[in-house]
Amino acid sequence: MIKKLLWVSLGLLINSAVSAADDIDTIRQKFIGDWELASYYTFPVNGSEREMGYIGRLSYDRFGNMAGLGMPKDLPKLQRESNERLMQGFAYWGPVSWDLERGTVIHHVQGSPMVPQWVGGDNVRYFEFEGNDILKLSLRDNNGRTTATLTWHRLK
Repeated sequence: MIKKLLWVSLGLLINSAVSAADDIDTIRQKFIGDWELASYYTFPVNGSEREMGYIGRLSYDRFGNMAGLGMPKDLPKLQRESNERLMQGFAYWGPVSWDLERGTVIHHVQGSPMVPQWVGGDNVRYFEFEGNDILKLSLRDNNGRTTATLTWHRLK
């Protein structure tokens, strides 16, 4: 009886591990590809949302890496009007992992010329898919409040 119970328990454990691996593989496949930034909203503590007016690209490859770029749409105009070199936006890359229990994708930053203090750290993003062609990545503060959401459309 104990032997049978151990075999049943082992079978359930293996099925659970296979199911979790299937879930990770399914999510990984949904991320793979190139994405264009459709909107970038921030949500300040005072409650009024703000559209940041950004353009950008995001890529996830089949090897488990990502690269993201974004800048204000009006940066070229602002640069023409300035005598100083302007640097605004974000640019970074690195390997990726997922925490399905928390619903997060973790960008392990290897390079970031715009925000060098990100290098060696993790950019945690809460993810949500709408179908296969819309990806929402949200940032949260330490209290769990969403502080920004970037919506990406899959490039085809």
